[in-house]
Amino acid sequence: MNTEISGIIALFVATVLLAIPFGKYIAKVYAGEKTLLDPVFNPVEKLFYRISGIDATQEMNWKQHLTAMLGINFIWFFLSMFILMNQGWLPLNPDGNPSMSPDLAFNTAISFIVNCNLQHYSGETGASYLTQLVGLMYLHFVSAATGMAACAIVFNALRERQAEKLGNFYNYFLKSCTRILLPVSMVVASLLVFNGSPMTFEGKDTITTLQGDSVQVSRGPAAAFIAIKHLGTNGGGFFGVNSAHPFENPSYFTNGIEMITQMLIPFAFIFALGYYLNRKRLAWTIFGVMTVGFLSLTIPTVIAEMNGSPAIAHLGVVQPNGSMEGKEARFGTAASGYWSIATTVISTGSVNSMHDSSMPLSGAMQLLAMMINAFYGGCGVGILNYFIFIVLAVFISGLMVGRTPEFLGKKVEAREVKIAAIIAILHPFLILVGAALSSYLAARDAPMGWWFNGNATGWLNNPGYHGFSEMLYEYTSSAANNGSGFEGLGDNNPFWNITTGIVLLLSRYLPIIGPVAIAGLLASKKYIPESAGTLKTDTSTFAIMTFAVIAIIAALSFFPALALGPLAEHFKLFK
Repeated sequence: MNTEISGIIALFVATVLLAIPFGKYIAKVYAGEKTLLDPVFNPVEKLFYRISGIDATQEMNWKQHLTAMLGINFIWFFLSMFILMNQGWLPLNPDGNPSMSPDLAFNTAISFIVNCNLQHYSGETGASYLTQLVGLMYLHFVSAATGMAACAIVFNALRERQAEKLGNFYNYFLKSCTRILLPVSMVVASLLVFNGSPMTFEGKDTITTLQGDSVQVSRGPAAAFIAIKHLGTNGGGFFGVNSAHPFENPSYFTNGIEMITQMLIPFAFIFALGYYLNRKRLAWTIFGVMTVGFLSLTIPTVIAEMNGSPAIAHLGVVQPNGSMEGKEARFGTAASGYWSIATTVISTGSVNSMHDSSMPLSGAMQLLAMMINAFYGGCGVGILNYFIFIVLAVFISGLMVGRTPEFLGKKVEAREVKIAAIIAILHPFLILVGAALSSYLAARDAPMGWWFNGNATGWLNNPGYHGFSEMLYEYTSSAANNGSGFEGLGDNNPFWNITTGIVLLLSRYLPIIGPVAIAGLLASKKYIPESAGTLKTDTSTFAIMTFAVIAIIAALSFFPALALGPLAEHFKLFK
């Protein structure tokens, strides 16, 4: 077997093997059971509660959970805006990076708060060390913990009983930071430091190249930032080119560490669901559906990148290493293709190669991974997105057999289905409206005035199909809370900063509010024990049904847009 293929298979298997016991640990944390880290973090958490005056034992209903979540996120937004717009004169800015403009600060603050980390600035030249650590790395922790806490609320709601109160949001949130994110981040950061990632507050260093040129090289406290950006499925790069940078990702070994790290919590949360509800078979069913979807996207991508461009092959040029444009030689095409789908499926958004240089078919798979947005997904929110499709699949299955649909002993009725339908429709609506608006302006070469210094076509470095794909990718990445991009797009201007910022807000909070509301409504209903007529949701039949619902909704929503962009570009290569 090709050693590159063996490498990515080994990474996937290692992630699963680590995720199973980690999922059991996560279930214990949220269930309030004893863990090995209790002696370390119990005093720390009690100190936080004493200082803040929060009573972590006071349980909340689903509406109170959402109020707490939205309130604390609102505060983070203003704190982040202040730091971003004033970093030029604030301390820890040895390289003298300027403050951000209001529209760029607006986009960046929202992007990091919602766990998307869409960067319309270049990391090392656009943000000071204070911004990177206090303004952004802090948000890496709390934005991931917000999604994990929301998922814990849903776990609690799906237990076999009737309840109005579903735990305490602050308890779930703080435990997500202290018991899960912080310990693993420390381990990963240590591994990165000992393998070449910098961890210093010194500014740029001057080095002399082999050619005798003097070059300024950015440094900084990168290792800690890189660890949590992957573990929390954030993805925002400390350096502009993200994990393609030799300081963010020095070797194939660190590439494997970062690959496992970004997939660990999304995998573990699936198994945590099984342990928390004592329904391990359901967890494996969900994992099976997600893995089939993941492989359906990964295999064509890896093959396309390893085979290279048909247009170049037609000229008689041999491509022994595949399509190496935009890729790092130390990773190769297979590991780069695997990363590109993992980062878009999981909503990390970090990159170890440039997606704008991927083969068109690979670009289509990357887009589709974010458009579906339910295979593994981000920290906690991946399960929430999949939960929406479970509700729809249960409803359709109930109609097919002529029974009132049920899920885990609770009747799924009109209110729950309406909420699920709205959330399912919202995602393609935001993507396609944004892509249509930007395409219309670019096609007309519309003068943008203060929105952009020039006409709309000035956004695009590439015309035609690829230019459309760049705009489609930007809104898809925003709506999927991903953050990666086809970087041929000139996106640091008021038009893209503001419009994607609005998409970021709507696509983050409504898909959390919807599943939490559905779970809260289900929890308040009387529990109905399983009977001979109960629809089993942990079988291969229901798994196929759920996969079909996901595939049909994605195809109906996105195939025309994909056909106009990456698919058209793919077939043009054979002309």
